[in-house]
Amino acid sequence: MLIRTDEDIDIDTPTGKMRVHLFRPTRPGRFPAILLFSEIYQVTAPIERLASMIAGQGYLVAVPEVYHEYEAPGCVLAYDKPGTDRGNELKYTKPIGQFDSDNEALMNWLSVHEACSGRFGAFGVCLGGHLAFRAALHPSIEATACFYATDLHTGTLGGEREDKTLARAGEISGELMMVWGRHDPHVPYEGRRQIRDALEEASVALEWHEVDGQHAFLRDGAPRFDAALFLQGMLWTNALFQRVFIAQP
Repeated sequence: MLIRTDEDIDIDTPTGKMRVHLFRPTRPGRFPAILLFSEIYQVTAPIERLASMIAGQGYLVAVPEVYHEYEAPGCVLAYDKPGTDRGNELKYTKPIGQFDSDNEALMNWLSVHEACSGRFGAFGVCLGGHLAFRAALHPSIEATACFYATDLHTGTLGGEREDKTLARAGEISGELMMVWGRHDPHVPYEGRRQIRDALEEASVALEWHEVDGQHAFLRDGAPRFDAALFLQGMLWTNALFQRVFIAQP
């Protein structure tokens, strides 16, 4: 399916304007909206390609610049030490409630968009995996795919030792898919077990995958990229969204 990738819009949030990058089919119609949350580097080229792949399956994909309070519109942090340090600094600096108000503002804006069907899902990688999990707490989110979500087991997003995201897992009403690399130093075995136990205890509709990969194995062009796992992850993602949004109209 051909898609549009040329729509960047600045929307209002309680903490200022937030740039959102839209990816959607070129054909007319209304499509389920997928909130796609990036790594700490914001909307890089690999993130744009992820968004394009999902949009090409028949979705309106919205990628917000999550650090809009601190960086100029269009800012992309480099995949180097200064960029990594800045991205990590901001994920602890930004109050966790502002991620939530961003999501609410984005969903409200999308709900009246000409290409939105009024149904919502979420997808995220790294920091974005945590943000997608947090978006899943919203009752309108029907399906969420989280890849190697950081800081869930430590409860440190927003600089708060107990950010309570994982403790609120029982609020997730949609389907949730969690995908992990077994060699990810950011989420070791003990952390993954903590997350899995919390989700099982909360009786979340859960799909769980652990693969023989590293952190950020979806990021094409990087040393840790695994093409086979990328394709497998996209198949799992597409199956989840197709099952929820297409098989259950």
